[in-house]
Amino acid sequence: MAACCAAAAALAATTRRVGLASAFQLGGSGGGGGGHHRAAAARAAAAARAARPWSTARFSTAETADEATEAEAEAAEMVHGRVSRGDLPSLDARAVTDNLPLVVSHLKSRRSSDEAIKSAEQIASLNDERVSLIQARDGALSVRKEQSAVVGKLMREGASPDDDAVLQAKAESAKAADEAAGIESKLDDIQATVESLLAGLPNLLDDRVPDGEDDTENEVVSTWGDAQDLPAQLGWTDDFEPKWHDDVATALGGWNSENAVAMSGARFVALSGHVARLERAISSCFLDMHVTDNGYTEVSVPLVVGRSALEGTSQLPKFEEDLFRITQESHTCNGEDAFLIPTAEVPLTNLYAGQILDEADLPLSFVALTPCFRAEAGSYGRDTRGLIRTHQFAKVEMVKITSAETSDDEHEKLTRHAEQCLEALKLPYRKVRLCSGDVGFSARHCYDLEVWLPSTGEFREISSCSNTGDFQARRMALRYRPTEKAAADKDAAAPAKGGKKKKAKKPKPVLCHTINGSGLAVGRTLLAVLENYQKPDGSVVVPEVLRPYMGGVEVLEPQAK
Repeated sequence: MAACCAAAAALAATTRRVGLASAFQLGGSGGGGGGHHRAAAARAAAAARAARPWSTARFSTAETADEATEAEAEAAEMVHGRVSRGDLPSLDARAVTDNLPLVVSHLKSRRSSDEAIKSAEQIASLNDERVSLIQARDGALSVRKEQSAVVGKLMREGASPDDDAVLQAKAESAKAADEAAGIESKLDDIQATVESLLAGLPNLLDDRVPDGEDDTENEVVSTWGDAQDLPAQLGWTDDFEPKWHDDVATALGGWNSENAVAMSGARFVALSGHVARLERAISSCFLDMHVTDNGYTEVSVPLVVGRSALEGTSQLPKFEEDLFRITQESHTCNGEDAFLIPTAEVPLTNLYAGQILDEADLPLSFVALTPCFRAEAGSYGRDTRGLIRTHQFAKVEMVKITSAETSDDEHEKLTRHAEQCLEALKLPYRKVRLCSGDVGFSARHCYDLEVWLPSTGEFREISSCSNTGDFQARRMALRYRPTEKAAADKDAAAPAKGGKKKKAKKPKPVLCHTINGSGLAVGRTLLAVLENYQKPDGSVVVPEVLRPYMGGVEVLEPQAK
């Protein structure tokens, strides 16, 4: 049984890499055939380039790579200081090679490292090397085939196996076979290198993403609510200074960080009493909204996933230091390294990894409430107080699997569903479009929802809603088969020559698009409720929408001192 599980896991992991591996078959992959095989391979490669709808004609050919880069960049359509992505999907090796100036411009717009830019350039360079190696391999295989034929011909003509001509032909055939095997090994090394380099390249940016260095240059799309409305209703006076959420929770007798830190370390918190119940009420309310009102399917998912699942959603390999890894002695996932989930996005999206769905079944909409675990390795010294940034937190996560044609609309819908959670709680917030220097690694377009926190007088992120396009789907080999169009069916069924009907061709599978977003982060919602609904006497009014989940309780009273 263990062997079967391991074999199944290996097959699944291999399937998820099919898009990455097959994408680099550029120069032909057949056996021998000499010059006519090489010519055929060259013609096939040229035809493939011409047929690719996303290999844009705006990029010209020049004598040198530097000349090409300059000429192509000048000729390209520019948007927000970078080359427009047009209809180019997520990156495979061929897309990088054919559109290097575009790729480099997006990496620079993202403020990616010099190493990332060099990786893209190396992928393009390795393409040329691969084509040359394929030609050399095919030549060697052709020699082997020719010399094997010579041996056969001599033997049929009565030659002895020890004749010099036979021995020479056998030696040349063996030499050519060894040469081909050596080249094949080099090709395997190149493919492994390319796969590794591709895994470190982020998604291309949607043309709507503004240019910017960091979160200070994000674009405010809309705002909702007035930060003064709740204070007016709750009796805040001009001299009242709103407390931090941890102080509010402490007054309610529901905050215990010292004991949590003593047993678990920094960035862990324990909640109890009314505060813990309020947290549960928030998560239950959100789940009911998404399932009952918005049509999501609730899913209970594993909290431990394997390496290939995290590679599929692109947390790995780049962000391994932010994950909690389980020792191999404790547990592995079908032989793979095991990790605690950083978000339910990972198991929800991977539910269909390696599968081919029907377009008629899309979009698929899922929601899950899970604890999330993040090491926050890059956040040392930041947001050390309260619930803003902890190693463990609850989150209601929404995920959509869509067709390419509907992904933008579904992204807007998902974002709107997250907004409705804040509006139901009457919490002031703003919606921002992340700039190129702040957008996530896997996202091509992302909205953040930022809730108002009166203790610090600022908006803070409470939800991030990302459209990854086919970026994740390519990594996990998640595809759908397009619905056959009525016109195509009619043409296919029309009588052909001889009176026979053409058999309708089954549409080829294409990559799905995946969308994810918080609906919402429960801990940050709790802190926003505690801060925005506090009263000067230390009590907290329960938002009306949460009262049915609190047994009808309307006000949380502070503990007597």
